[in-house]
Amino acid sequence: MKKRQVVVVVKRNSTSSSRNIVGYGECQKNHAAYSGGYAVDGCMEFMACSGEEALTCAACGCHRNFHKRKVQTEVVST
Repeated sequence: MKKRQVVVVVKRNSTSSSRNIVGYGECQKNHAAYSGGYAVDGCMEFMACSGEEALTCAACGCHRNFHKRKVQTEVVST
């Protein structure tokens, strides 16, 4: 399974730009919400499925939105 990252480039001015690298960490889906409890499955990192199910985690089967979003910003000078 390949881990996918989304890269967004935003130009602030003509001399510098910043790049946001977005990754997804541990799953935060509450599997016991129906019964009034709280339990997560322990999936520690989002791994995208291949093909049409790219937004589904191959490890736990949850949608990518249930995983904690991690954003790293890098400033690149040109």
